[in-house]
Amino acid sequence: MRILIFDPFHGAAGDMITGALLACGADEKTVAAAMGAAVADPGIGTVTRAGIRAVQVHTKATPAHRTLADVERRLDEAAPRVPAGALAMSRRVFARMNAAEETVHGAHVHFHEVGADDAIADVIGACTALETMKVDGVAILPVAVGSGTVTSAHGTMPVPAPATAEILKNSGLAVLAGTGDGELCTPTGAALLAEFSTISPKDLGAYTILATGYGAGTRDPKDSPNVLRVMLAETTTAAEDTVDILETNVDDVSGEVIGEVLNRLIAAGARDASAAPILMKKGRPGYLVSVIAMQKDSPALAEKMAEELGTLGVRCLPAVHRFVAGRTTGTVEVTIAGHTKHIPVKYGLIRGKVYTAKPEFDAANVWAKELGMPVREVLRAIATAIGKTGMGQP
Repeated sequence: MRILIFDPFHGAAGDMITGALLACGADEKTVAAAMGAAVADPGIGTVTRAGIRAVQVHTKATPAHRTLADVERRLDEAAPRVPAGALAMSRRVFARMNAAEETVHGAHVHFHEVGADDAIADVIGACTALETMKVDGVAILPVAVGSGTVTSAHGTMPVPAPATAEILKNSGLAVLAGTGDGELCTPTGAALLAEFSTISPKDLGAYTILATGYGAGTRDPKDSPNVLRVMLAETTTAAEDTVDILETNVDDVSGEVIGEVLNRLIAAGARDASAAPILMKKGRPGYLVSVIAMQKDSPALAEKMAEELGTLGVRCLPAVHRFVAGRTTGTVEVTIAGHTKHIPVKYGLIRGKVYTAKPEFDAANVWAKELGMPVREVLRAIATAIGKTGMGQP
């Protein structure tokens, strides 16, 4: 399995991500054409940052503040020269940024920094670069956010900037301060990394590094390389591809208890837990309780199954291989009866392309109650909105 590992120890911005992917083997011609279709033909060259050779990308964009509708029009205009998967991914990235800005600042007209032409070019360039790599998954190591303050359209803000913090909050990515002063991770960089992430770093198994690439930022501090590193790696069996299956039969535990036990097992680290009715010896009705567990978690989860269910034995089917699709999260804008809301959505990906999308049921259910509507009608409206974005349908 070929994967990309991003190491944003010195931070991340859109141009750094694009540069690192180009240095790691992304198709420069395709990337340049896609960026040129949206803004202008980029400048791509090699620079040195604290002794590290890195690719630097200049978007050649002019300052501008655009609405989300403006950004969407730019993406539509660029569509003929942007790979379909990269275009859909770009839309999801801007949806993340828009949702974060609305959460922080409320309803707003302009995107400010993240709606500028350079951000549009950066997002399209990075998504296109990733698309050309044709990898099976992406892992993001802890993201350095920096320290101190940053000046934005909303004034002086603490680092990380509010929109960046909101994006990272919803991403599941680990963060750290890093070694630099000032803003190391921009909202665009955070949204791109959140969108790219499909593999948790803690689930990485052993891998072989096939290539490395460094993308340069605009600053050039002497004591720390302002670069983002990407590694192309190959692993024959990723840790997440191999799981243990734990099973036990019970005939003296009520359905209510089993339902609660399944919740507790998930909370304790199980990847999945289920129960199916079975007919046991002497015609007694019972349940087969099954748990999918990472190998490192199996002993503790087996003990918990025994404690919670009172069973005397738990079977373990070790090292079972499973297909694991890539996955990411995003939001989609939905309007029902004049009410608009951003609903979180889970996306399944194969080779970076969305093949399934499912809205978060709890969010849809809460909104359905607020609207006084059946939840199935709200889910149907969300599915329609997902389809219109070109992100795939549930």
